[in-house]
Amino acid sequence: MKKYLPLLLLAALASACNSPKTSNQPVVGFVDAFEDATIAQARTGFTDALKKEGFSEDKKTVKIEYRNAQGNIPTLTQIVNYFVSEKVDLLATCTTLSSVTAVQNTKTIPIFEMVSPTPERMKVIGADGKAPANLFGVVEDLGYIDTSFSIIPKLLRPKGPKLVIGMIYNEAEPQSADAMQRIKLLADKLNVTLIALPLNSSADAQLVTQALLAKKIDAFFANPDNTVFASFETILKNCNAANVPIFTSEAGLVQRGAVAAFGADIYQWGYQAGEQAAQYLKTHKTDGLKPEMVKIRKRVYNPAAVKKYQIAIPANFEAVK
Repeated sequence: MKKYLPLLLLAALASACNSPKTSNQPVVGFVDAFEDATIAQARTGFTDALKKEGFSEDKKTVKIEYRNAQGNIPTLTQIVNYFVSEKVDLLATCTTLSSVTAVQNTKTIPIFEMVSPTPERMKVIGADGKAPANLFGVVEDLGYIDTSFSIIPKLLRPKGPKLVIGMIYNEAEPQSADAMQRIKLLADKLNVTLIALPLNSSADAQLVTQALLAKKIDAFFANPDNTVFASFETILKNCNAANVPIFTSEAGLVQRGAVAAFGADIYQWGYQAGEQAAQYLKTHKTDGLKPEMVKIRKRVYNPAAVKKYQIAIPANFEAVK
């Protein structure tokens, strides 16, 4: 037994080093639902806000444990449960699925959400009509979509009698399904024909996008949908090949090739959530904290896309770099 004791001690030490709770420094469990270049900006904003408030991994004043579920729901649940079992100081959740999963699995650890809709749209309101007591961070409602979608008929001329706009949406995502219904009503008011096709995952994006383009749409609208984010390059490639411009409600997608958007700056969204998290880490109190609306939205356009489609952009839009 004695000769195995050093090995047992080494194993115990290795286990401790792999555990988030190794010292008195606060530990943040950061949960991403899937891999995406635009969504990743939220994490950068979040960590930058913590750093500005004195919580830096470089200076060892905080430890940020990062996990990405890569779009796998069982993995996402495992990640959240791991952080809960390790009693991290707070959870940072990026996108709706991460936020909902966290709410379902802990009622005590503070959750600071980002790139997520309001608690009402996430359907996490309790029987008392209130949001979970441990839910904080930064959220968005669907009001801004009206502005985003209304941009299209102002900038494009229809090829036929009416402007035809296409979109795809994931019925499993509450904010996506809600957005589709809202856009449908708005299209009627704008005298625009909307063609919306459902898809189940980013693996379906190629087939569904081509089916949509076969209906001779004038423009594609990329709504707030995690599946759209994850498969945007596929959507963009097919739309560009068919000479169909993409408009969106998400400023980050304009950097990736969409023509224009009115929407949240994803980096700032994460930064705003990070400011809340830093306040909690300083005080260990949640007094005055609650889910708050995104503060910074932008009207942006992509110069290369605008040139390709020869679209005149209003002066109050800012070019993305």
